[in-house]
Amino acid sequence: MGTHLHFDCFSGISGDMTLGALVDVGMPFRDLVGGLKRLGVSGFRLTKRRVHREALHATKVNVQITSAMRSPLSLRSIHKILSRSRLSERVKQQSRVVFDRLAESEGHAHRVPKAHVHFHEVSVLDSFVDIVGALIGCEALDVTRVTSSAVNVGSGTLQSAHGTLPVPGPAVADLSRGIPIYSAGPARELATPTGIALLRTLTTEFGAMPPIIPSAVGYGAGDAEPEGWPNVLRVLLARESLQRGRLHDMVVSIETNLDDLNPQIYEHIVERLFDRGALDVTLTPVIMKRGRPGIVLTCLAGQEHVERMLDIVFSDTTALGVRVQPVARQILPRRFVSVPIRGGTVRVKIGTVDRGTAKGVPEYADCKRIAVRTGRPVKVVMEEAAASYASFRRSGKVHA
Repeated sequence: MGTHLHFDCFSGISGDMTLGALVDVGMPFRDLVGGLKRLGVSGFRLTKRRVHREALHATKVNVQITSAMRSPLSLRSIHKILSRSRLSERVKQQSRVVFDRLAESEGHAHRVPKAHVHFHEVSVLDSFVDIVGALIGCEALDVTRVTSSAVNVGSGTLQSAHGTLPVPGPAVADLSRGIPIYSAGPARELATPTGIALLRTLTTEFGAMPPIIPSAVGYGAGDAEPEGWPNVLRVLLARESLQRGRLHDMVVSIETNLDDLNPQIYEHIVERLFDRGALDVTLTPVIMKRGRPGIVLTCLAGQEHVERMLDIVFSDTTALGVRVQPVARQILPRRFVSVPIRGGTVRVKIGTVDRGTAKGVPEYADCKRIAVRTGRPVKVVMEEAAASYASFRRSGKVHA
């Protein structure tokens, strides 16, 4: 079923911290070294050692550059190296996404197209090792779900080739759009572009640690050793068994209180929200201030549809403010089967509870269509569809 990896970024995240944490939590170091040989890039050597960061024991993975590349590499050149490599297709694709994000952030910071961004001949080797190595590690640990805490980006200023910059630097700030970050601890940069780009690519849920039963905990050390601060990345590894095979995702809840809208308009608003990609829309009656009756409009949507939902709520209602917050969901694996009844066929949505157990719900729209065409009550059509599905299950034509 795979494993669940949780990043605890209380001291930020970087590429080498990620490598160290993955080795510390259980990835064999030889698998990391052997996996990176499939990249087809030379000029570096990996070492690891046990270190202390304040009161914590951690693993430090070092990348020693033995010979730098002859010239900076463009994003296109990096894609070619990845395509020619003997890495798995999954690692190749994820690596491309991480490098694309790094190039986009650097391009935004320097106001140039990402195709014109070039990776320095020394740092690109570090980037290859950190990015590809971390993805090899996740594959070796059979990671199928990744969650993360909010990311501590540090504070103060940092020195760069372009002068003094605020923390987080421009690239980290750009990569952090849409994920929770905060500032704490020593006055220094704690999160690097590579670390944030990896996190964005791997993680599906940011926030408080979800319920897990850890089987291993790992600590990856960073280079810096600020006094009184354990500069490590902590990861927790768990078998994906607590939720018994249920799927996980993050959606966004959009909610507003309304007490001065013509009730006839609600039907139109709900239809528009569903048409634009809403997962669910509800209207809840409430008593508001001064005893006024009102309605709480709640819409669930994927992150990619949030702006569409907000546009509709602000344009079609009297709302002046909207509450927006991420919501974690557990959902059953589902599929559709079609069953025959009098007057046509009805799709039945099947949710798998566990091995051998499933529940099926006839699609209302299909039942309504048949009811209108045949003149029978919708309730009767739905009952007939449910009976047909049950018969199919007993016959073995439909499996849980």
